[in-house]
Amino acid sequence: MKMRMQTFGEIEVGDERYDYDLVIEQGKISKRRKKPSKIYRERYGHTPLSVEETIPWHGKRLFIGTGMYGKLPVMPEVYDMAEKKHIKVVALPTPELCDKLLKLSASDINAVLHVTC
Repeated sequence: MKMRMQTFGEIEVGDERYDYDLVIEQGKISKRRKKPSKIYRERYGHTPLSVEETIPWHGKRLFIGTGMYGKLPVMPEVYDMAEKKHIKVVALPTPELCDKLLKLSASDINAVLHVTC
């Protein structure tokens, strides 16, 4: 799937550009709804990825783009849930993750991509 981090705060997926965090579920793109995780913001200094959000729990891998500089906190409960579901979590800075996802077909991509920090 064609994907690259354009600049801080912008990502290109296919022929579209987005200036907000994305959830990709078996190739279907939607905006990340992080409101359920905002209650943890004070604890982490940033809104983390939590299990309260809509996470694409399909396939064998969950890809998490942790932002331009890898600063998105991922709560331990996300890793715990993935383990229970026998899903491997691949969490990398978003530009690095985009390079890896280029080799996969859209239907094999289940990801949460952070586009800032």
